[in-house]
Amino acid sequence: MNSFEDFNLKKQLNYAIEDLGFKEPTPIQKAAFPVVLSGKDIVGIAQTGTGKTMAYMLPLLHELAFSKQIHPRVLVLVPTRELVIQVVENIKSYAKYINVRVLGVYGGTNMNTQKQFCAQGTDILVATPGRLYDLALCKAVKLKEIKKLVIDEVDVMLDLGFRFQLTNIFELLPVKRQNIMFSATMTTDVDALIDDFFTVPEKVSIAVSGTPLENIAQSAYAVPNFYTKVNLLIRLLKDKDTFQKVLVFVSNKKSADVVFESIETMFSNEVCVIHSNKTQNYRMRSIRQFDEGKNRILVTTDVMARGLDLDKITHVINFDTPNYPENYMHRIGRTGRAAHEGNSILMFTEKETSDKEAIEALMDYEIPILKIPANVEISEELRPEERPRVLEADNPDQTTLESQGSFHEKSEKNKKTNQGGSYQRIIAKKYSKPKTRGDKNYNKRNKK
Repeated sequence: MNSFEDFNLKKQLNYAIEDLGFKEPTPIQKAAFPVVLSGKDIVGIAQTGTGKTMAYMLPLLHELAFSKQIHPRVLVLVPTRELVIQVVENIKSYAKYINVRVLGVYGGTNMNTQKQFCAQGTDILVATPGRLYDLALCKAVKLKEIKKLVIDEVDVMLDLGFRFQLTNIFELLPVKRQNIMFSATMTTDVDALIDDFFTVPEKVSIAVSGTPLENIAQSAYAVPNFYTKVNLLIRLLKDKDTFQKVLVFVSNKKSADVVFESIETMFSNEVCVIHSNKTQNYRMRSIRQFDEGKNRILVTTDVMARGLDLDKITHVINFDTPNYPENYMHRIGRTGRAAHEGNSILMFTEKETSDKEAIEALMDYEIPILKIPANVEISEELRPEERPRVLEADNPDQTTLESQGSFHEKSEKNKKTNQGGSYQRIIAKKYSKPKTRGDKNYNKRNKK
């Protein structure tokens, strides 16, 4: 299959593909299309940015017949709100010339409004697991008509703690259905989920999860501490001709805010920040402004590491080295998309060296280390977590005292326990249960 015409799709789908400018399918699309179309359960493994959404959605749209029923027939589960919005937009672009109803639901917004949309009816429902489960519990969404279940980025869902919701959602679905799962990585948790709920799935693997993308140039800097990283980041970002569109990944929300505040004075309107504490409107506005080029720099946590298809990012800067090497792969996958050249820079401290080595072991590739430019100031300021722990002189083992509890023996008064009052004790003694079943005269004998 060298072109989309070889798929023998509905002509309406071909028209939409032509409008989108796609000429030929990607390897995962070529491999997955016949399997999805066959109705078999499928597990697709492919690197991020290879067109997984189109890989599962084209055959589903090809088969989906017109219907006026209220409840959805296709369910797509994704881990984040942003990904729900993106997948809905993608499906609508593929189904531009087809009469298909698509609805996206996610947390962080008014559930009553989403209930009203669900009541109007939909063919394809795209949802985050938490919000879908809430809607299912209040019977706003009924899942008994689901014929096709798609789980996208399932490993992220499990990392985010959605195992409970996923398991309960599976119980609400009809037993007879097609299960479709796509991801960039496979973990033991994912394997366990497949064993529990999939029926002899066919695995389609295009690339090993740790294979570095060939069109991404990787490099690293060994940096002594957090604020030296900030100084290095500012030095790099000053080169606007090279760093034209930059995604800066930080390990947590607090650090993301600190980095944003540290560089905002230098780059003002060029930089924005998103993480899970930001409102949905703020997050979507920041993503839109970054994607359209209004902001050159976006500081974010791993909430942006998966699935989102942002246009022509020139550089991904890993301000912090991720604890899980797979997350590094997803981060750098934001650049070098659709055959464009990309660049990835990793900053690591001495404490993060082992995490860097784990990434290199996963990729079987040693990231070249660059020398910090001479004009970058080496900061002596340390964040609280970077400072050495100082123990009190007279209390070298502080954990011992904390684990010992009280410093003195309880008084007799404080040793008393609540036994329910004297009346209750007397009644309990008077009408105690017989020692053996059927011994009705036990209490009478004990009164004598």
